[in-house]
Amino acid sequence: MGKSKRLLISREAIARRVEELAAQISQDYRGQEVLLVGVLKGAFIFLADLVRAMDFPVEVDFVRLRSYGAGTQSSGAVEVTKDVEASLAGRPVLIVEDIVDVGLTLEFLRRHLLRKGPRSLKICCLIDKQERRQVDVPLDYVGFTVERGFLVGYGLDCGEKDRTLPEVYALVDEIGEASAAGSNG
Repeated sequence: MGKSKRLLISREAIARRVEELAAQISQDYRGQEVLLVGVLKGAFIFLADLVRAMDFPVEVDFVRLRSYGAGTQSSGAVEVTKDVEASLAGRPVLIVEDIVDVGLTLEFLRRHLLRKGPRSLKICCLIDKQERRQVDVPLDYVGFTVERGFLVGYGLDCGEKDRTLPEVYALVDEIGEASAAGSNG
């Protein structure tokens, strides 16, 4: 059975929310040398829009993680395939993630970065998807809360497809049911 896409979050709503998040982050970190750590690949579009909307300079770095599991289920085993290059010691750090789903990978990253000695570590995510949450990861800045579904667009992908769509869509079965299979992050 095929999948179609149902618009979930419009580009206008995304742009408005990114501006709001950037204003709050700018207020919270003004005068500090904050490092934003984007989680590849999904967060790069959100991160780019977020930093352009901020009204003060920030440093940006990236990490890339790989989680292991069978099919759509994660085993919880995570590996860093690209680590941050900037020093985190004594600095405020903000992780920027596209979507938080199960929470295992983000909690692994949070612990990994805390070992590098940042002064503070907070998390900003575009989408908090709570349907399959296994780990209660502290989210400091959230763009949107979505209860369920497999999402694509604005950085989110399905098999490396649909990442560049300017809106966020839920994949649905052709009969109209939201697809619950799979995980975005």
